[in-house]
Amino acid sequence: MPITQSDIDSLNGAIAHGERLVRFSDGRTVEYRSVSELILARDDLQRQLAAGQSRPRRAYLAQGGRGY
Repeated sequence: MPITQSDIDSLNGAIAHGERLVRFSDGRTVEYRSVSELILARDDLQRQLAAGQSRPRRAYLAQGGRGY
């Protein structure tokens, strides 16, 4: 299942309110053992989301003149 910003927002809301039970937009409900575990889960999802959004960089070489 792909990670979405909505998943991260759900975790952030739970962290802000000190809740351990998180309801995600797709209907899943997860109960974490502590707020610290919530923070670790959020940080992990943020890393995964950032890695999935990164694109390989392309380098272009432009040559001018006569091409000697």
